[in-house]
Amino acid sequence: MHLIVKCLALLVAGAVAGSACGQALLHVDASAPARAPLENQLQMGASLSPSGERIGANSQYLTRNGKPWMPVMGEFHYSRTPADEWEAELRKMKAAGIDVVATYIMWNHHEERQGSWAWSGQRDLRRFVQLAASAGLDVVVRVGPWVHAEVRYGGIPDWVVGAMPTRGDDPQYLRHVASLYGQIGRQLKGLLWKDGGRVIGVQIENEYNLDGPGEGAGHISTLKRMARAAGLDVPLYTVTGWDQTVYPSGEVTPVFGGYPDEPWARSTGELPPKETYAFRFDSRVSGDLGAQTKASARGSADTDIDKTPFLGAEYGAGLPFMYRRRPVVSSDDIASMLPVQLGSGVNLVGYYMFHGGRNPVGMSTLEESTLTGGYNDTPMISYDFQAPLGPDGQQRPVLARLRPFHLFMRDFGERLAPMTVRKPDVVPTGPDDLTTPRFAVRSQGDSAFLFVSNHVRQYPMAVQRQVRFSVKLPGQSVEFPRQPVDLADGSYFIWPVNMDLDGTRLTYATAQPVARLDNGKAGIVYVFAASAGIPVELGFDTAAASSLAAPGARIAQDGGKTVIDGIAPGTQAAVTIRRAGKPPVTLLVLTPEQSQQLAIGQLAGQRRLVIGAQQTWFIDGGLRMRSDGNPAFRFAVYPALAHTPKAGVPLGAGQDGMFQSFAATLPARSLDATFKPVRAARLVRPVMIGGLANAALQPLPESFSAAAAWSIDLPRDKNKLDALVELDFVGDIGRLFNGTRMLDDWYYSGYGWQFAARHAGSGPLTLSVLPLRADAPVYIPKEGRPDFGGREQIAELRAVRVTPIYQLDVKA
Repeated sequence: MHLIVKCLALLVAGAVAGSACGQALLHVDASAPARAPLENQLQMGASLSPSGERIGANSQYLTRNGKPWMPVMGEFHYSRTPADEWEAELRKMKAAGIDVVATYIMWNHHEERQGSWAWSGQRDLRRFVQLAASAGLDVVVRVGPWVHAEVRYGGIPDWVVGAMPTRGDDPQYLRHVASLYGQIGRQLKGLLWKDGGRVIGVQIENEYNLDGPGEGAGHISTLKRMARAAGLDVPLYTVTGWDQTVYPSGEVTPVFGGYPDEPWARSTGELPPKETYAFRFDSRVSGDLGAQTKASARGSADTDIDKTPFLGAEYGAGLPFMYRRRPVVSSDDIASMLPVQLGSGVNLVGYYMFHGGRNPVGMSTLEESTLTGGYNDTPMISYDFQAPLGPDGQQRPVLARLRPFHLFMRDFGERLAPMTVRKPDVVPTGPDDLTTPRFAVRSQGDSAFLFVSNHVRQYPMAVQRQVRFSVKLPGQSVEFPRQPVDLADGSYFIWPVNMDLDGTRLTYATAQPVARLDNGKAGIVYVFAASAGIPVELGFDTAAASSLAAPGARIAQDGGKTVIDGIAPGTQAAVTIRRAGKPPVTLLVLTPEQSQQLAIGQLAGQRRLVIGAQQTWFIDGGLRMRSDGNPAFRFAVYPALAHTPKAGVPLGAGQDGMFQSFAATLPARSLDATFKPVRAARLVRPVMIGGLANAALQPLPESFSAAAAWSIDLPRDKNKLDALVELDFVGDIGRLFNGTRMLDDWYYSGYGWQFAARHAGSGPLTLSVLPLRADAPVYIPKEGRPDFGGREQIAELRAVRVTPIYQLDVKA
């Protein structure tokens, strides 16, 4: 819409005040009292630990030791990752701002053959939970028995599915479920919260809206009783809350989710704008989440909306590839959902998946497929999910975009959780309204946070020009910033309103709070992140003027406020607040890039800030850093370490503003792979249509006789080689073999396929590529769609690249 027409339209609607060609003042009324939470609505389990710590839940938020608690939860499937990698990966999740690790317990991964239980190796649930605890993570176990998880029959073993009714109160079925729950109870004995362990929650079933004889809410009650009888007595019991979910009110709390695309959809084109990017003011269920049973009416989660907190379990940190639809998501597609969901009232952000993996191979690969009656076709082995942490521990760019939000929730969630969502005066007419500003406020009393998102996947958003906000609070209205700002297409952030900085009120900031660091007598540091393309402006009460120092910036008085602008984001202190008899308060405003490189953890006995481009996590009081492809490491630390740390190689030290800076370079390694053709592709038949979705079906196993194949030789000693192998192919399905043992597989989408060389085994590898037909009715993003050049099909291996992994241990 032309700017003048757009501004006039918004003026008529009452969305803005001011000139159509000048400022736009966006209003929200947050003056009504915040809702008081209802207590004793949920019948949960044992909430008190032996040390006296308590976890609870009211109608609005979780609590920890009586205080509001807003954790971040990330899904990581232990049985899809080698056991010797768990410890490092869990510590990476902790450093990424994850507080709770959630994991499905897939029944058929443990009892593929009746009575033959497997709880060792990468199926060792007990060890996984112990390692999570040692990494400082709480644990939620999602016990099923039906879990979905893109696994065959939702995780229920073949021998159960073939012999009896499932997902209901059939006595024969329940006897086997009791056996499963009993096994889980024994694995977790002594590791529950009530025992001093870190298992705080159990999810019952998944995507459940069956409501026939022996089903419905009564079945969920049955499963909860059985879980408790098996010893699974925990503070929290949950069920997934979408697609007309049914559950016994008060016995469990629903958890919600949202995905930026729908790989399970039938469409072979771009989808309409997803409501995942629209602030929610009246409901919690966010569109189609891929459930295999469909809703036809309102469910328990809708009628319970005033009794249960708004908790999440499956906000997509990535997406899977399914045969008929292979959407590739950007970092912004994922991270922009955070201010939307938090601004809609979510008080637990739970990701699915946060860590990718690969299906274990037992009697079969156990993936969901149409051949076994599934709704979707999924890779046999790969469960990459485009997750922030890949199957081989590699950090994806999206993790850097998410982490500042996670750190914000960790340090300021106690303030945010009790706040009530406030609806702007004018909101978009629907998810496809791409011109009306998208924002929300959460407030309690005279404090608030503003949530803004101007990003919708695959759709350009109107630039919101010369914007200011007006937040009406009890007794006052806060209008900011002084200088109007443009909200670019793709921008998203959280800004504070009347934020208490340990006794000094920050009236507003055009920068996002990230962390609070208490250095004792040395003072307190508040870390902010500048919003890309928006000048940093800070407003304070006039009374604070005499205590403020902002070297290099401008301090001015404006209408009863002290306004600081001209701040250059970086590692220098932006503002220092000095008050008689109190430790100083420092505001540090990082650049967007620096905030995305920020990790916070225990280093040399103290909580510290660490900035570095490489992947960083905390271990044994020191740091471990990984760099894929670059042997040069550079990082900065605050507060300063008393001694120069040791790193096994010379470590250069310097100063970067408030931070100590360090640099080290490991010996460079040049690694090359060679490959040669083994057989040429033959013409494949057209893709069949059918299955429950009546859509494109993955080709039958016999079809792979037409695949092209190449032999690949990696550098010597590949069993010990710490490197990622990238297989740059074009086709339909790629499969990587060592002999006849399949190591991994991949649906082509244009998204890079990587595999850890250490898992390749000895001898040459073989890559087979099933040709992709030009007329294949599958969705591949236009950026990845190959140029067929008039050919009927394509199967090519363009390159095999080997990227060395460098690791640096820093002992402080």
